[in-house]
Amino acid sequence: MQEIYIEDTGSGYPLVLVHGYLGSSEMWNLQKEYLSKYFRIIAPALPGFGESHNAKSVDNINAMAKSVFQILDKKNIKEFHLLGHSMGGMIVQEMVKIYGERINKLICFATGSIGDIPGRFESLDASIEKLESEGIKKTVSKIPPKWFVDGNNAKYYYLCENAVKKITEKTAHDALNAMK
Repeated sequence: MQEIYIEDTGSGYPLVLVHGYLGSSEMWNLQKEYLSKYFRIIAPALPGFGESHNAKSVDNINAMAKSVFQILDKKNIKEFHLLGHSMGGMIVQEMVKIYGERINKLICFATGSIGDIPGRFESLDASIEKLESEGIKKTVSKIPPKWFVDGNNAKYYYLCENAVKKITEKTAHDALNAMK
């Protein structure tokens, strides 16, 4: 298994937080601060993202789901609650298909199943075309501000800005293809 960065904090029943496209484990910092009072928080940076930027990215949701299970198995976590945001929601749905008996509660936040998410700012194909024509730097400067009403002036925008600093064009491309 490639080395995947994992934040492991708090105590209690494990709650696994799976980030979305262009995200990272650090995007959960505010939630971790509160939730770690009640749960053991496990927040991986998926392969190619954030502090796992040196790990080889994957281009399918099943492989992403299996990478999360590998992390949990390495930590000997057999049962847990699971929360996925956006692409992370697609990943956690796949995790239910693989080992649903291990998951106590499931939260899918701002997500859909595989394919375009209704209400997403643009189609996955449009995102791929823009990534290929504009490159990663322009892509990561344009997409995260769309997640906030106040754009890059939002109070917690810095969490997104930090998360995208090390992402490569290949990782972004692989993730978009994985969601199709």
